[in-house]
Amino acid sequence: MQSFTLRDVQTLAGVSRSMVNTMVASGIVTPARGPGNQYRFSFQDLLLFRTAQSLRAANVPTRRVVRSIKRLEALGTGRPLTGIRITALRGLVAVKDEHGQWHAETGQRIMDFETPDRSAPVLRLNPVSPVTVDLNGYDLFEIAQGLERDDPEEAERAYRKAIAADPGLVDAYVNLGCLLCDSSCYEDAVDLYRSALDRGVDGPLIRFNLAVALEDSGHVERALAEYHACIALAPDFADAHYNAARLHEAIGDHQRAIRHFHQYKRFEPLR
Repeated sequence: MQSFTLRDVQTLAGVSRSMVNTMVASGIVTPARGPGNQYRFSFQDLLLFRTAQSLRAANVPTRRVVRSIKRLEALGTGRPLTGIRITALRGLVAVKDEHGQWHAETGQRIMDFETPDRSAPVLRLNPVSPVTVDLNGYDLFEIAQGLERDDPEEAERAYRKAIAADPGLVDAYVNLGCLLCDSSCYEDAVDLYRSALDRGVDGPLIRFNLAVALEDSGHVERALAEYHACIALAPDFADAHYNAARLHEAIGDHQRAIRHFHQYKRFEPLR
């Protein structure tokens, strides 16, 4: 069976690493593990990523994309989600079947009130004067997500503005850190996560991603300490157990490696 790496799905589906992380964390896709602890995605996963990316490109917020796909899975349509026609409609996720269109989140049917009379006059409205809109941290966060694929530098600036507007926005730190790691700016990612901790923004995702950035930058012992900090906050964090097991094995601590691997096997099916 053909499988795809993280880089493959980013290239083929055009999806950002943060979207991949979000869909994996939500359980929409459950990748296998390949050599070197790398994710391996199926062809069906790839199609789901392409669907998610097309919705994001149509300005559907990430949280709506995830909620809608999870709801469709829960409905149990009797066929895979990749066989359903899913489209964006005015910022929402719409599904089309033989009976028409309906909203994925609510199940409400979408009525088509468009007149067939194409000769009807078009009413032109006077343009509205532009107004200044104050964007909050989450607004800036969603703008940054939309920029990741086509303009990573502008996405980075938007994430930093989101953090400045809302210093407690964990997702902004996580996504920005992943963006920095994608650009091999591992030390910058480490500094970012450390700044979150200095501000009192703590949690399993912060600790886990800090550990990944430390590991990528070659600080194995410090990375291992952060994986343990993540596990202390979330004992069922399967990936943290897996990475801790791998690093313990690398430094020759086989007993602790086995212990964490057993914990990984215990919790991984729950994802």
